[in-house]
Amino acid sequence: MKTLYLFGSAAPPVLDAARVVEDARARGWDVCLGLTPAAARWVGARPEELEELEALTGHPVRSEYKMPGEPDVWPPADAILLAPATFNTVNHWACGLTSSFVVGVVAEAIGKRIPTVTMPCVNAAYAQHPQFYRSLETLRDAGVTVLYGEGGFEPNQPGERRPEGFPWHLALDAVGAAPHRTP
Repeated sequence: MKTLYLFGSAAPPVLDAARVVEDARARGWDVCLGLTPAAARWVGARPEELEELEALTGHPVRSEYKMPGEPDVWPPADAILLAPATFNTVNHWACGLTSSFVVGVVAEAIGKRIPTVTMPCVNAAYAQHPQFYRSLETLRDAGVTVLYGEGGFEPNQPGERRPEGFPWHLALDAVGAAPHRTP
């Protein structure tokens, strides 16, 4: 079974983590769930939620770097999906600012040539910031599959929710189709 690192940042679709883990597992992935610190607070607002996600994945949910000398508790990733990826997460990643565990792993994945897919989740106001498009292009140029715009996430107006929800199926399809790269 291949291992998928499913990473999420603090946007409303992260609250669908259990359903997405189940879908990924049904597609044959062993899933390890990682969250930005803010996303971990959102998901962990109901204390038993993180325990349920750990039981579902069979792995600890991580949001922080491990301490030096501690063993790695996850198997190596065959692929990584970072979704939802907020404005902040996308820009930190593209600029190489790895102060969070999730951003550090995906930044390193570029150099390790681990197939990586991201689907941003930003509103139309954030999408107008010039750095956002530069960051998306930086990630694409580094080999990351970016699902944004037609065929991916299309931004909505601030505060607007889409009745159809976040297109998780597109993200999972893309990670399943990502070419396996070798170092």
